[in-house]
Amino acid sequence: MGNTRELKITLIGAPTDVGAGERGASMGPDALRVAGIEPALRRLRHEVLDAGNLAGPGNPQQPPANGYRHLAQVTKWCELARDAVASALEDGAIPVLMGGDHSLSIGSIAAVARHCAERDRPLTVLWLDAHADANVAASSPTGNLHGMPVAVVTGNGPEELTSLGLKKPIIDPKRIIQVGIRSVDAIEKRLVAKDELSIYDMRRIDELRMRSVMERVISRAASDGSHVHVSLDVDFLDPEIAPGVATTVPGGPTYREAQLCMEMIHDSGLMGSLDITELNPAFDEHNRTARLVVELVESLFGQQILARTRGSYTL
Repeated sequence: MGNTRELKITLIGAPTDVGAGERGASMGPDALRVAGIEPALRRLRHEVLDAGNLAGPGNPQQPPANGYRHLAQVTKWCELARDAVASALEDGAIPVLMGGDHSLSIGSIAAVARHCAERDRPLTVLWLDAHADANVAASSPTGNLHGMPVAVVTGNGPEELTSLGLKKPIIDPKRIIQVGIRSVDAIEKRLVAKDELSIYDMRRIDELRMRSVMERVISRAASDGSHVHVSLDVDFLDPEIAPGVATTVPGGPTYREAQLCMEMIHDSGLMGSLDITELNPAFDEHNRTARLVVELVESLFGQQILARTRGSYTL
């Protein structure tokens, strides 16, 4: 049965693309606003505060230095994201961090990990992405930090970023579950295996089907009452339905597979925080991808086609 609680939600815009290779993800927060994310959540009877956009450094468009592009700028944005997410959590709200590139999740996970540690509650990060994002400087072909957040939060990265949390690593890699993966760099594959990340790649989803995958994911998180932090990279979705990202990879979840994923997360009642990253209107078609993401967010927060009661459906 779905969880129909009325929730307090804080929308936090983080308009940056300093961690990415292509420009444009900085327009993601406003694309979501244009697509109606706030009124959509209000229609579900949630209390919604749009806290506006964080103000951080611009994109200097420089080449990598010592293996990282824009490290100082990414660090500042992650600090801003960490503090804003922490403030929303302290206020009893579910923070929705609207990026922006995926390096921002270093900051949000640092905040959520601290919040959970202070309350002695386990944390599970559900990483919905086409990419494993576990590169380090030595394995990254570009130095772009949006390809490294999983490595950073598990303790493998520059001190400026690994030290953003309460402890190092910010989170145990065994507390991260990745779904939808279908692009992993050669050296990155060895790093993922070493860290023992739980990964349901697209072949596994094809074999088991999305329902079975999500049952396993949710069962694991529910076994210890985890706070579930959902980190959604829009390239998780198949580019046929979501072209508005700079790093498309064919063969992702379909519309209904993605909706089922979101509906089952909602039904678990475990999600306590959310990132939406890598939405890039410069690659989109008339804001089509942003509208789709808003539909998925509606499902995460309780939108249903029909109300479910003990396995049956009612209007």
